[in-house]
Amino acid sequence: MPQNKFRRTFIVGCGCTAFIKPRGQRTTEDMGLEAGTKALLDAGITYDDVETAFVGHCYGDSTSGQRALYGLGMTGIPITNLNNNCSTGSTALFQANNAVKSGLVDCALALGFERMAPGSLGTNFPDRPPPTVLFGKRTMELEETLSAGTNFGPGAPRMFANAGQEYMDKFGAEVKHLAMIAAKNHAHSVKNPYSQFRNGWTAEQILAAPKISAQLTKFMCSPTSDGAACCIVASEDFVHAHRLENQAIEIVAQGLETDEPAAFETRSPMEVAGYGMSKRCADKVFKAAGFADGQGRDLVGVVELHDCFSTNELITYPALGLCAPDEAHKMVERGDNTYGGKYVVNPSGGLEAKGHPLGATGLGMHFYITMQLREWAGPMQAPGLFNTPDKRGKFGLVHNIGIGGAAVVSLLRRPEFYKAGGIDGKTRLGYNHAHECRPITRTDLDKVKSTKSSKFVLQHAKL
Repeated sequence: MPQNKFRRTFIVGCGCTAFIKPRGQRTTEDMGLEAGTKALLDAGITYDDVETAFVGHCYGDSTSGQRALYGLGMTGIPITNLNNNCSTGSTALFQANNAVKSGLVDCALALGFERMAPGSLGTNFPDRPPPTVLFGKRTMELEETLSAGTNFGPGAPRMFANAGQEYMDKFGAEVKHLAMIAAKNHAHSVKNPYSQFRNGWTAEQILAAPKISAQLTKFMCSPTSDGAACCIVASEDFVHAHRLENQAIEIVAQGLETDEPAAFETRSPMEVAGYGMSKRCADKVFKAAGFADGQGRDLVGVVELHDCFSTNELITYPALGLCAPDEAHKMVERGDNTYGGKYVVNPSGGLEAKGHPLGATGLGMHFYITMQLREWAGPMQAPGLFNTPDKRGKFGLVHNIGIGGAAVVSLLRRPEFYKAGGIDGKTRLGYNHAHECRPITRTDLDKVKSTKSSKFVLQHAKL
């Protein structure tokens, strides 16, 4: 269908839990209830206004989405559970966005959560080969093409380390650039109360940390995490009907891309790790936003991208078109990935420092970019986003990838009718949840729960 046949869509509410070490301290339903309650409070609506929901999780059991959302109400709406590896959260948002964009509904909810095990990523199904087995096999085969030779380490860091090594072999980047990326993310994370790690590791400390692969140390890798995040998508009519012009952020364009044969056939570890998939997705999203090939990146001001490992952040800069293919490490040297540079990349601290609860990660990224474009981000706020002739300001860019594979890219911006002030999400929550993390109360839940709620379910909720 031609792009102009679709309706405009907006993120009108979002909420997040703290991302914490995976110690089994919280259930997915309790984390999901917290994120969902905050998102509904932010939007100033109740669960009765939600017409469909998509819930992402990689390690949750069947109908975990219903279990989490039933604390908000049992309204009979369609609830779809989904799993797309590390891009699960953004995939849930992609489906919610499509439901509104196509005109099926006026208000859709996307929720993601994860309760993970400590240590490197594993599988819940040890009795069968994982669906990513061919990606792991191919990256190991291609190590003979790399200057570092045979690598070591768990599957995920080894794969992304090999991708980074290909970039280094081609363009002259060094491990020090990976440390600079990780140090930048850890420095950003110090200002984020939702982050799992707020240590502010320096490049020297990062280089001295234990080796995970030939290229990566521990602090260049994202941790496993527990957490949840939620975004509510609505139509323009819904925005105006609920007087949300003071906080609605437009999803100008969004795409989801999967692998092509190049992932296996080009003898490229970068392709195995999703470089081409990310590039195609970004190119299509900018085209859908009305830009010519290669254009539009200069209008981006703030980015949340998938730095599961420092190597992936390095290769994602050119994949998204933020720099030329051979310029990623030079972009790092110039400081064009942090405050005072061309872009602020991962002001939240990114996956490396903020944490990576797979089902929540992508929705958390959209939470942070939405707050940046509302100018609510406080100490994390990227400067100069609205020092432009166009009152809509610069774009926010989100990139979320999962091996196996799927990449989601979103381009967000303030709409032309945006007008700050008045009663907004900060008023309704009683604090600025963009940069202050608090638990929810029963009073909070009572404000947003459906009129069709189960007392039995609510008796088992842990707030």
